[in-house]
Amino acid sequence: MTPPSARFRSSRLAGMAGTAWAYEMAETLLAGPLPRRWAHSQGVAARARALAPLFGDEAELLEAAAILHDIGYAPELASTGFHPLDGGRYLHARPEADDRITRLVAHHSFAALEAEERGLRPALEAEFPLLENPQLVEALVCCDMTTTPDGLPTSSRERIAEIRSRYGDDSIVGRFIRRAEPHIHEAVDRTHERATAAGIRL
Repeated sequence: MTPPSARFRSSRLAGMAGTAWAYEMAETLLAGPLPRRWAHSQGVAARARALAPLFGDEAELLEAAAILHDIGYAPELASTGFHPLDGGRYLHARPEADDRITRLVAHHSFAALEAEERGLRPALEAEFPLLENPQLVEALVCCDMTTTPDGLPTSSRERIAEIRSRYGDDSIVGRFIRRAEPHIHEAVDRTHERATAAGIRL
């Protein structure tokens, strides 16, 4: 397996200049304490980069959100234990982070449904209104939910099966993912349709 530092250098060189700060931030927070989470984040960002032709001026926004989406797992940020909210709050206080990036991270992959399971949905939605561009939101869902924990491409069905196996159906995450599953598949399918129409192969 490629060392995280080497994968970071490769991803950063391949990425857009405007996302360098996001890669640096994510590496600092994740690579040491959570190397597998860092590998996953790099894989998600690579898929976001492949979708760049769909989003024009917003392509860097998607890629930055993709590399940052799981920073809330970092031990130093985990205050509520709900990583989208913890990551969103950290980014909200950082001048580098566009408000839209912060909102994408806070709501990634139907986070509001998990927030509801945790009693945190009112806080999440009050602090971070959902982004107005649904195609961008769905693209991040697609990137996240078609990338394995090790950063490799997969299908949304295989990814959800892996999550359910890892957490168990009776856990908070298990209950959330069963609720979110049909919405995830729909978002992935629509994003793949847009990509195919644009000549993008994921």
